Amino acid sequence: MARKVRRTFLYVFASVLFCASLYHHYLRDAISAFSSDKPSPPIISTSAVTSAANYAVHENLTDAAVPPHSSDPIIAPLAPFLSPSPSSLPPPPISTTAILLPDWEVLVIVSPETTPSSRDGYSCLFETSEMSPAKFSGVLPFPDRATFSCILPVRARRRLPFRQPVLLKSPEDSLPEKESQPAPLMRWSYMVYDSLTTDDDVVLFVKGVNARQGINRKPTEFRCVFGDDAINGFKTAVTTSMQEVFRCKQPQETALSPVGRETDALKVSLEIVAENRVVPSVTYYTSPRKLESKNGKSLVCATTMVYDVTKFLREWILYHSTIGVEKFILYDNGSDDDLGRVVDELVKEGFDITAYHWRWPKTQEAGFSHSAIYAKNVCKWMMYLDVEEFIFSPSWQNFSKPSKSFLHKLVSRNSSGLGQFSIGCQEFGPSDQRVHPVMGVTQGYNCRRKYENRHKSIVLLDAIDDSLLNAIHHFQLRRGYKSRKLDTKSMVVNHYKYQAWPEFKAKFRRRVSAYVLDWTQKMNPKSNDRTPGLGFAPLEPRGWPQKFCEVRDNSLKNLTLRWFGIQSDSGFRMAWQR
Repeated sequence: MARKVRRTFLYVFASVLFCASLYHHYLRDAISAFSSDKPSPPIISTSAVTSAANYAVHENLTDAAVPPHSSDPIIAPLAPFLSPSPSSLPPPPISTTAILLPDWEVLVIVSPETTPSSRDGYSCLFETSEMSPAKFSGVLPFPDRATFSCILPVRARRRLPFRQPVLLKSPEDSLPEKESQPAPLMRWSYMVYDSLTTDDDVVLFVKGVNARQGINRKPTEFRCVFGDDAINGFKTAVTTSMQEVFRCKQPQETALSPVGRETDALKVSLEIVAENRVVPSVTYYTSPRKLESKNGKSLVCATTMVYDVTKFLREWILYHSTIGVEKFILYDNGSDDDLGRVVDELVKEGFDITAYHWRWPKTQEAGFSHSAIYAKNVCKWMMYLDVEEFIFSPSWQNFSKPSKSFLHKLVSRNSSGLGQFSIGCQEFGPSDQRVHPVMGVTQGYNCRRKYENRHKSIVLLDAIDDSLLNAIHHFQLRRGYKSRKLDTKSMVVNHYKYQAWPEFKAKFRRRVSAYVLDWTQKMNPKSNDRTPGLGFAPLEPRGWPQKFCEVRDNSLKNLTLRWFGIQSDSGFRMAWQR
């Protein structure tokens, strides 16, 4: 009997203590907010929240998720703990879908029917009641969808499955009332992440189905599914299955009406027939998509995938535009260095540049496949290079200035049936540089390895095989077309691959290869994508500034100095220096 009385007394005492603690914090924050010039969100201490959590769990009063104990204060509105008046009810949560990317990054995609009020001031609220700042991460096209990036909190990583966050416009929004358990986060390793509609078919870009290099499942194993109801949606046959690219027949417009949604925002996915399973998708079927051009069809274009390359971009654009590249297509892989501003500046200066928001990591091959169809309407030949790569011919050293005819003559003189030029790469090392050279990579790096490694290409888009298969910057061609390998004495690519350590380290984890997903993992150790002697950690090897230096090569350095060097009253500079 005494034990029962003691238990009742402790229960009542804990309840009173909890209410007093909550009232104390509420009163303190109310006074603080009243005395300040502008209101600020109340801060609830960890102890108060933890007490509330324990009380709620034992008494089954709420099913709201509450974080475990932490030494850090938790910033959160009081709405979940107080009864709001009708006038103060929070706005409905923003409709989103979220994907867990590498390095615990969560990409939150806003539904196409929703337009965020701004790009700033958002947060991700996770099931553990932890909040993470949400940074605007660009707009996915077709249809336009704003995206935000936040980091999955450490404690949320301990709960499986990982759950979708709620996107809040903080601090204006209140926490939404919990109606049901959030859906699991979509996993980047297995999903349909992009699509492209042509005049004849639909192209899906799918992660995790053809997961092994060189091994592709048969098209007959799949079907494309149109509509929100993935099981009962309209289905068409898949015609090609290669790497992450799946092509299928377009649905008949008359067949889409029962699907229950307008065709300008119709979900599309991939069904694995034998497994009776549909791959999760964040992409939509829309009308045919083509890159438009005001200047007609260009003879030579260039496509590259970029991530935080603004310091290199101007040099790369200026150089290649003078030797014959008329249009540039940049697949932005999630840059965070004001790429849009630099592109806008270059466009205002007269350069024809299109930036396509391609947010998907480790998808360079798929991005190039996308460009081969997307740009076919405006480009005849496409050059596939990285931003640290420069095409160069020793014969150009006889010219006092560059000419667009350099590349135009190359592609115009080709014999019948020639669909691709392959150009060998010379890989340059740090060349004793310890920071990014202020006059540009062509001036700063002049020591390279002796032998060429790999090759890049200039491709006739009409010659590319329907499968869109490509590897290491070259494509499989249609029957009847052939490739021509150029001798390094006639043309070469200077690849400034191993730059000063701060620049190289920045690229260590986020490389675009599809087959070495994480450079810190001991997988594919003999891959050509790995750096010799670097190992599995982003630690500067001893003697890095002198590595990969077997031949001193000043050919392109001297040439660009003559072509782009400018002498002024303020000193000597290169044309791409601001």
